Amino acid sequence: MILGSPPPSSSPNGAGVTLDHLFRYAAVQRPDAVALIDPPNRAAFTSGAPRTLTFREADRAVTAIAARLRGLGLAADQIVGLQLPNTVEGVLALFGVLRAGLVASPLPLLWRRGDCTAAMTVTAARALIAMACIGATDHGEIAMNTAADAFTVGHICMFGGGEDGVVPLDDALTETAPAFTPLNRGKKAALHLAAVTWDVDSAGSLPVARSHVELMMAGFEVMLEGRFAAHSAILSSLCLGSFAGIATTLATWLLARGTLVLHHPFDPAVMRSQIVDHQCSAVILPGSLAVRCAEAGMFRDSAVSKVMAVWRAPERLATCPKWPTTSPALMDVTVFGETGLFAATRGEDGKYAGIKPGPRQPAPNRVQAQLLIEAARTLEGTLALRGPMVPHHPFPGALDPGGERGHGGDAYGLVDTGYPCRFAPGSGTLVVTGPPAGIVSVGGCRFVLARLQDTVSQIEAGAMVAAFPDGLTGQRIAGIAGKREEVQEALARLGQNPLVVDAFRQRRAADAARSAA
Repeated sequence: MILGSPPPSSSPNGAGVTLDHLFRYAAVQRPDAVALIDPPNRAAFTSGAPRTLTFREADRAVTAIAARLRGLGLAADQIVGLQLPNTVEGVLALFGVLRAGLVASPLPLLWRRGDCTAAMTVTAARALIAMACIGATDHGEIAMNTAADAFTVGHICMFGGGEDGVVPLDDALTETAPAFTPLNRGKKAALHLAAVTWDVDSAGSLPVARSHVELMMAGFEVMLEGRFAAHSAILSSLCLGSFAGIATTLATWLLARGTLVLHHPFDPAVMRSQIVDHQCSAVILPGSLAVRCAEAGMFRDSAVSKVMAVWRAPERLATCPKWPTTSPALMDVTVFGETGLFAATRGEDGKYAGIKPGPRQPAPNRVQAQLLIEAARTLEGTLALRGPMVPHHPFPGALDPGGERGHGGDAYGLVDTGYPCRFAPGSGTLVVTGPPAGIVSVGGCRFVLARLQDTVSQIEAGAMVAAFPDGLTGQRIAGIAGKREEVQEALARLGQNPLVVDAFRQRRAADAARSAA
């Protein structure tokens, strides 16, 4: 593994190195190497032809986006929301925000008007960057409605067209980069806020503030465990709407200074062609799909040497199947909401080994790995984490009458994730046994079940929601109502997540149709 020398502008202790420093350094070192590759089926879910960009081209586009954002009059450290698919625009826009000296707040793609408005209001976001259309959903309309509801949002920037009053960004990908000077934050640039991602606690959505160094430390955890070679081609099917997506995809890619092959989830035939055509050596997948893909021959006769299975529902690892092969190797990336993650490669037996409490012992080629993340079991029986990737300071807007909400640590610096855990007999490792109390996780989207129940009860008296285990998504939400269609329509008008709206579909007819097919 070759990480390369630090950028010339960095300080000796690395506190001056930001994610954008890494991007610019890669552009200087490998200007003509391929940096980003769009999904080949892009036309199936959004506008525009698939793009392949070198580091030089990507760097120029990032500068153009940054100049356009700064030209809007946005001040340093103001927050910009992003809701974009897994295409080159998603990567370029995030780095454009950072290069402009602003703070990125990626929003999950399944969020609709209600969630987006609440997030933009809490963070006092000043701008929102969106794609006009993703699949059958008009995200341009969502962005416009969000701006109308969240009074702080003064600018809507858009790829793929849009209505009057939006700031177009498509031409920023091809125009000559204007003269632009990135904000100089000095030797402690990496300690500045880089992103606000979104977690869930008993009160609902919770903004989590993260510095550059916290994101990079999570990337180091994945990079050091994966032992990726310099200039690797990495395929990622994780969108950038979460800490896990940023850490496993962007930070790893930049540390390797390789090629990032983007897959907008999920099309098995397209993914197979991308793996083969671009000679990908690593693949990033949701944990629930990894074994299925291996059994289906997804990685057979390819250059893939490492599969990163990202588990957003860590309780599922206790019963997950063995990895059926030693080539490629499987690395479990266990994610605890927006708090932290562990990366661990499975042994020859293919079994998940659990999490060892206490400081991690450095394995070969894991330089100071014990400093990145540490686990402990609290007196309440939940998993707590500490380390340089773990956020400790609540976002200023996440306050309530009872005090601060957020990721403040205890006297020992441990942050409680809320996940119940137990010690595995004989091994002494920690095994997560369930999600945090009252929280439902569906494919990485997290909900407070009691709040969902309150919402549907206000729409129809007696309507109910419940959560059930699901082999693919971890859990699923099912709804019961006398007038399902009316409840669905009301939830959609409120801007609820489509997973919640879909919980009230006519299941018998849909399941019968699925069985017939």
